Amino acid sequence: MAKIKVLVVDDAVVVRRILTDALGADPQLEVTTAANGRIALSKLALFNPDIVTLDIEMPELDGLETLRELRKTNKKLPVIMFSTLTERGASATLDALSAGANDYVTKPANIGSVSTAIARIKTELIPRIKALCGVPETKSVPAPAPPSPAPAVAYPPTAAEPIEVVAIGISTGGPNALSTMLPLLPASLPVPVVIVQHMPPIFTKLLADRLDAQCEIDVKEGAAGMELRPGMALIAAGGTHMVVQRQGLRVVAQTTLDAPENSCRPAVDVLFRSVAAAYKSRVLAVVMTGMGNDGLVGCRLMRQAGAQVIVQDEKSSVVWGMPGFVAREGLAHRILPLGEIAQEIVRRVELNRASKPLAAAV
Repeated sequence: MAKIKVLVVDDAVVVRRILTDALGADPQLEVTTAANGRIALSKLALFNPDIVTLDIEMPELDGLETLRELRKTNKKLPVIMFSTLTERGASATLDALSAGANDYVTKPANIGSVSTAIARIKTELIPRIKALCGVPETKSVPAPAPPSPAPAVAYPPTAAEPIEVVAIGISTGGPNALSTMLPLLPASLPVPVVIVQHMPPIFTKLLADRLDAQCEIDVKEGAAGMELRPGMALIAAGGTHMVVQRQGLRVVAQTTLDAPENSCRPAVDVLFRSVAAAYKSRVLAVVMTGMGNDGLVGCRLMRQAGAQVIVQDEKSSVVWGMPGFVAREGLAHRILPLGEIAQEIVRRVELNRASKPLAAAV
């Protein structure tokens, strides 16, 4: 198999060296570097990379300007932003994603600790590089049941009851997918929306603020004690799990610092598990673009409760990991392109709403 050619663009010598050492140690990767965006653009034709990692703050031509120049001539070359975990870095990263970057990774807080930095690169950056270049994921997942005449798991029929909440799990490619889908939901949406987007602290607050400015529904970063209400979406705060709980006639969000699940905090499975417990069958679960299989276990619980599940299709996903696992296990009622998901959410939310009252408590 031909190696994946990675162009690393960063003005810091130590960062280039660490990235070169960490990436170059993987037998599937071949690395070359550039000290700034202008040099990187000149190397594109010479090196013909399969993917680019791009620092944001650089002299002569910064990461965002480099990305915009690159996208003028190459719309498909995958680009991963390598950004700092600061408000400025988060804001610039979201700008880059809007301008055509495919994903991002935050730099280790202490880049001087070489071993820590290399470990972070191996666990966070390399899997993204391979996923965006089409290398199949090797993440371990529960082994499938042996073939038999009957299905290994017989889920109950989907309940013909009105939906009370929409729960969304999303990761790689998520900010752009959410900015495409959420603005299509009407302000009159009669149910709340809860979302896990895999992101670190700071990033989720800025993402929620940007989406709120684009959407008819209200979009906020979730915090402990916030009540779920119609026409509002809560995005789990980076670094914490978000769960929902019934308190009398209300359902509120809570946050926890429990251990990561699927190497994620927030994790989709954590949210979905709590939503299934609180709402039983009256849930629409939506799994969208993202690496890994976070959300798979949660969707099993949704189906066991009689809830509904839809997923984004492979063609419109940046990475068909999370939705792909759900689809391959037969858990999805529908597999849809990104542009049709909002319409399907509205259709399913409105279905049966006039004929059956909502449950005060389940």
